[in-house]
Amino acid sequence: MKIVRIIARLNVGGPARHVTWLTSGLQQMGYESVLVVGSVPPGEDDMSYFAHAHGIEPIVIPEMSREVSIKDAVTIWKLYRLLVRLRPSIVHTHTAKAGTVGRVAGLLYRWLTPSTLVGRPRPCCLVHTYHGHVFHSYYGWLKTRLFLTIEKVLARVATDRIVVVSPQQHREIHEKFAVGRADQFAVVPLGLDLSAFADRPAKRCVMRGELGASDDDVLVGIVGRLTEVKNHKLFLQAVALYKKAYAAMSGGRVRFLIIGDGHLRSLLEREAHALNLDGEVLFLGTRDDPENFYSALDVVALTSLNEGTPLTLIEAMANARAVVATAVGGVVDLLGETITPLEMSRSDAYTVCERGVLVQPNDAEAFCHALAVVVRDEKLRREMGERGRSFVERNHSRRRLIANVASLYGELLAPKATSSEAQQRSSRFVETSGLKGD
Repeated sequence: MKIVRIIARLNVGGPARHVTWLTSGLQQMGYESVLVVGSVPPGEDDMSYFAHAHGIEPIVIPEMSREVSIKDAVTIWKLYRLLVRLRPSIVHTHTAKAGTVGRVAGLLYRWLTPSTLVGRPRPCCLVHTYHGHVFHSYYGWLKTRLFLTIEKVLARVATDRIVVVSPQQHREIHEKFAVGRADQFAVVPLGLDLSAFADRPAKRCVMRGELGASDDDVLVGIVGRLTEVKNHKLFLQAVALYKKAYAAMSGGRVRFLIIGDGHLRSLLEREAHALNLDGEVLFLGTRDDPENFYSALDVVALTSLNEGTPLTLIEAMANARAVVATAVGGVVDLLGETITPLEMSRSDAYTVCERGVLVQPNDAEAFCHALAVVVRDEKLRREMGERGRSFVERNHSRRRLIANVASLYGELLAPKATSSEAQQRSSRFVETSGLKGD
């Protein structure tokens, strides 16, 4: 089996790590797995080092990038020529832009062959993974409608299987936006390398020492690219409200950290200054030591307008951190059921769940009060964190991700022979590979 995996760019974020882990893991299972990437634009941090650290040398197509341009035609042609040379059994695309150009190239590869004249196109399955979607909160109405129409057409004519990363995402993409048929979908939760977080207590003091934070300080952090859809402005507004309403009641010092970088950094720094948050909010930039900064935090926040299943929250839970997040996409599935009976206040704008607090999007006041719920209750933070850690260990290990995807490929390529052989191969991989336990 040969798999060509395509992603638009290896910028900092969950999708870059996801495709790297899949490419590397499937190679360990004996599959020939090739990663094809585009270029990372100025203003975004490049994560190619992560692929190289896992022994992956991606094939780079410089013309492939996030933005729509005339270069997309060149990208499709180059991808088509690459597929003709590699002759893959499966073309698997990730993220919106790669999903468009990659599936069009895959369709051309499948049908542009002399054997098509006798009804025998090239045997190649086309798979697309939605890590999120661009059907709201990214672009204006007209552009959004255009992209949604393109996705509906591609699902109909150029996709054998649609992979989503959570049940909530399936409901949103298929039921709300009417993309694809029900039988095309497979839910494959994200996975991550849990072994990196094995020694949490010992690593807790690393970043706290850098910041001069005492054991009594409560550190609240938000992790992610500084871009519009992540809505860091809401975080700053909530912190400003918290400072007015709760600072004197907290007991210990509460410090707020923004981990990540992006083109909005200078704008957000000016916003923090305008809200009189100098010294209250620290911009730490991009860090490549999640094993240190997650363990240093007490609460992890997420204020996004749109998400698939954010890897930052899975990593936070793997470190037994409590979470306060907007109720978007797969976040709802991550945080679990509402706690009953509720022993603390509840409003329509936020809900205390098993593994964190859900807040309605774009409500700074509700986000402020939700932060107060977990900041002031150490026992609640600890219980949420432990439930989150247990949940991630059961559902989001890297070995499980790789085994699930390998089984999916087996079903696609041998539908008449049942998926038992693929499942057995995946099970053997889980039990015998070096990834066991992560």
